[in-house]
Amino acid sequence: MLESQKQQDEIELFHNALIQHGPLSKRIYLMKLKKADPAKLVPAMEEFAKLNGYTKIFVKVPEHLAEIFLGSGYQKEAKVPGFFHGQEAAIFLGHYLDSERQKETSSLELENIIDLAQKKGRDNIQPNTLPNGAIIRRCIPDDAGGMSKIYKEVFSSYPFPIDDPRYLIDTMLKHVIYFGIEINKKFVALSSAEMDTVSKNVEMTDFATLPKFRGNSYASLLLRFMENEMRSRGIQTAYTIARAISPGMNITFGKAGYTYGGRLINNTNIAGQIESMNVWHKNLQ
Repeated sequence: MLESQKQQDEIELFHNALIQHGPLSKRIYLMKLKKADPAKLVPAMEEFAKLNGYTKIFVKVPEHLAEIFLGSGYQKEAKVPGFFHGQEAAIFLGHYLDSERQKETSSLELENIIDLAQKKGRDNIQPNTLPNGAIIRRCIPDDAGGMSKIYKEVFSSYPFPIDDPRYLIDTMLKHVIYFGIEINKKFVALSSAEMDTVSKNVEMTDFATLPKFRGNSYASLLLRFMENEMRSRGIQTAYTIARAISPGMNITFGKAGYTYGGRLINNTNIAGQIESMNVWHKNLQ
């Protein structure tokens, strides 16, 4: 069982905003502002974070509202142009309640990974083709059991309970399309597109390839397939929040023509520890 299930981070409405919070990443993540009043939400989140011992508040808001957070001690960490209806940018901001959380121990290494990913993007290298007998397809609820086993094998912790078949089915029936590469009728790689059909954006996420099938550009092949699906649905902006320490995933997005949008410092508990995450974005239309 992943740490995400053991410690059960929650997604809930808080002062009319949608947040995720819990001990796994020791943070509050403001996912959607919805009808919340930012001026009231800012002090309420800080009080709630202190009450629960969280050390970071991470928010994603329309650019025209960012000043309210910046004036309350938040720092801009990333930006995705065209996030809302292909027009207004989303600003990702962080507020640290513990100065230690703001310290990054491997900044030079992380910068080198970004440089490498951007260079690979300029090389314009196309992903490999699928081997004979392999297919890419959308996942269906009947696949959830097998999918959960792959996620459990690949990740020792994750911010969402993707090793729970019930979670996969629930999100599949709402706003997430899962994709898989199948060989001999068994999945070897997975990914998902978490759509916001109102704002016309999509998070390309949940990439996982079984260890013995790595090195075949399966993430790149999935990403290209996902983009075509999202274009057909009128989605305008794609983005991802990728592990900053992972050359493979950053290179995947760099090669696919994504633009680096910034780094979220010590943001997410993934693969067993809290890590920094890179934001990449692309206009799909």
